[in-house]
Amino acid sequence: MARRDARDNTARDKPSGGSETQAKDVCLRLLSDRARSRSELEQSLAKKGYTADIAESALDRLAQVGLIDDAAFAEQWVHSRHTFSGKGRQALALELRRKGVGKEEAAGALEQISADDERERAAELVRKKLRTLSVPDDTGERDKTVRKLVGMLARRGYGQGMAFDVVKTALAQIGSATDDLVDE
Repeated sequence: MARRDARDNTARDKPSGGSETQAKDVCLRLLSDRARSRSELEQSLAKKGYTADIAESALDRLAQVGLIDDAAFAEQWVHSRHTFSGKGRQALALELRRKGVGKEEAAGALEQISADDERERAAELVRKKLRTLSVPDDTGERDKTVRKLVGMLARRGYGQGMAFDVVKTALAQIGSATDDLVDE
């Protein structure tokens, strides 16, 4: 029992974290999985017990050699998540904020998605979903389908007005009556 207490005290007496080289190695391992923002790497280093000075120094060095670039990260993130996950600008802005990307970098990255691009991606998502849904002739049931589709787009970060318009257009294209649909 005394031996265990001695080990516990020894572990507590050691300084937390590690060297700058070790911190850089941790960051490089994380970056080998996927691109990350500076804030994400900073948080990972803090969780591993690295001091703020060592983390800052390691991150500065990685930024100097171009391995950490929040603007490039944001552009890559926006392109990937919009193209492959169908995320809208609102959802992407929130994701970038959560990842610690600054407003300027996020705004620059979000500019690559035009209103037409966003609308087309939303229309693709609705067309894909309509392949698995039946649109009933009954007005009440059709309205449930409309709400389901608009809700799907809203959860992915598309504005309600645009989402409703995209759904209404898609329903009209498949021959469903849309004259009585009203944007709420």
